[in-house]
Amino acid sequence: MQHAMESRPVIDMARGVLDGGFACRPQEAWEILVAVSQNANVKLRDVAKAITEATDGQPMPAELQEHLAAAVQTWRARHERGSSG
Repeated sequence: MQHAMESRPVIDMARGVLDGGFACRPQEAWEILVAVSQNANVKLRDVAKAITEATDGQPMPAELQEHLAAAVQTWRARHERGSSG
């Protein structure tokens, strides 16, 4: 429980970064984070930490960059299909 409480702020910050950077809703940012975590086989808090550290100029691992780009591309495709209907 303690570990979950410590992880929550960085996850929320990463959701905010995605929300601001890609103009997605908070739930969509959560889904992007989860997709990256699952596809990269990296814990969600570690994905969130990498995203928030990237805003401070620290490079994100290449593998996570690739999974993030793929997750955002998938989200955009779904978002565009939903908007055009």
